[in-house]
Amino acid sequence: MRYIFVLISALWAQPILAQKWEDQRLFTDGVASHTLRILSNTDTKFFAPIIENFLSTQQSVSVDYLVTSSAELYDIFRTSPEKFDVVISSAMDLQFKLTNDGYALALGDLRHPKWAQWRQSLFAFSTEPAAIVINRAAFKGTPIPRSRQDLIEVLRAHPKFFHGRVGTYDVRQSGLGYFFATQDARVSETYWRLTEVIGSLDARLYCCSGDMIDDLVSGKIAVAYNVLGSYAAAQENVQSLIEVILPSNFPTTMMRSAFVSRKTNLPDAAQAFVQHLVNIQADSAKAENFPLPPLDPNGKPAISLGPALMTYLDRLKRQTFIQEWERAIIQ
Repeated sequence: MRYIFVLISALWAQPILAQKWEDQRLFTDGVASHTLRILSNTDTKFFAPIIENFLSTQQSVSVDYLVTSSAELYDIFRTSPEKFDVVISSAMDLQFKLTNDGYALALGDLRHPKWAQWRQSLFAFSTEPAAIVINRAAFKGTPIPRSRQDLIEVLRAHPKFFHGRVGTYDVRQSGLGYFFATQDARVSETYWRLTEVIGSLDARLYCCSGDMIDDLVSGKIAVAYNVLGSYAAAQENVQSLIEVILPSNFPTTMMRSAFVSRKTNLPDAAQAFVQHLVNIQADSAKAENFPLPPLDPNGKPAISLGPALMTYLDRLKRQTFIQEWERAIIQ
């Protein structure tokens, strides 16, 4: 069955579409009687094959896939949970808080590892590292950094060359960026020193990995710090231009996760989609239909689903962290 992909205008009359989305696509065969609304911060190109494969088994469902940033996703869903059926995000802490606050529907046993779920309500389905990504041409004749300390030394040695050419997340706008930064600071002794060095070079701040990678490929920036490695690896025809580096001293990782809204009007279809995510990520025979890094079958990552994720969501801790980050990065 062939599916029609429709780009929907943000001016469509229904209230849900008053929001200005980064992307919105309707996947339909034209005869489906129900529409599953999926709120996500993952670029559509990664989910299109996953959704197509899901719909090949569904007779009466279409999928409305809406994309926004991880921070906006949290606010939008919390304000109107009844408007969405499935929520997908890379910001583990925000996903966990929504689940812990009662916004997720308990689905029962989906035959998923215990370390990759929380109370049968929140389900992780990919493990993705934060990486240092460089423009190869910019580093010609310069040692390629393999750790955070290496990056500090390279940036300090060539301040004029790297001025205005280092990119990283704006943690005030990006939920994932804030999560990566807090985890980095928690486990890495070099995080704040690196942040101060990046700030002294008039860093470019981004909301999203995709924008960072685009500027890296064009040469606008020479290095991106804490960008999603999967987004960089997925860029077609640019692998000769960039290099993805996982810091050797401690690679920060996150698990992308999904849950069903407790106020969904399509609980069966929504659960079927989450079950599909759980199944397809583990099925190597369907790897072409799952363009994201799957969970590691050998065991849980260093950062797992649990209450510790909410430590830096405490209002005072968040305010203090962002103030320290602003002092370091905005000089």
